[in-house]
Amino acid sequence: MEELRECVARTLALVGEDPARPGLLKTPERVAKCIEKFTSGYSMDPVQVLRSALFDEDYSQPVVVRDIEFYSLCEHHLLPFFGKVHVAYIPDGKIVGLSKIPRVVDVFARRLQVQERMTCQIRQCIDEALSPLGVFVKVEAQHLCMQMRGVEKQGAQTVTFDYSGAFSDPVLRRQVMDADN
Repeated sequence: MEELRECVARTLALVGEDPARPGLLKTPERVAKCIEKFTSGYSMDPVQVLRSALFDEDYSQPVVVRDIEFYSLCEHHLLPFFGKVHVAYIPDGKIVGLSKIPRVVDVFARRLQVQERMTCQIRQCIDEALSPLGVFVKVEAQHLCMQMRGVEKQGAQTVTFDYSGAFSDPVLRRQVMDADN
């Protein structure tokens, strides 16, 4: 934490600010705490998060958890991207406590990321932990690296998908995608 704080103070000085001025005195500590929170996903095992709440259940229809808010940092610019994740899985004898799915989203979102990788990581994690009949993940996000710099396109949204197993069936995928409307 101390090294992060020093790095932020140095960065402030490098951009021409005075880290000792009253408004910035606590900024290095605040930013260091933010970085620690924003990257806390590295210290968590997402598979264990899911396996901590598995239950035997004879249910084999899609389970959809939608509109899971997330906030992450783009690994290319360290700027936020944020949006919603929609997850569906078809149990094969095991269901998971529903709160664990948003927790897994947070584990991956709280790492330096690209949206495409995060989408795949969420799907792979659910496949590994639950061994379901299929998993579908849809991520919709806005990227401040596209809005604040570069092309500066406000409101542009990026949508990514990943799926496995039974969700290879386009009819089933369409049913799940329509469920979040």
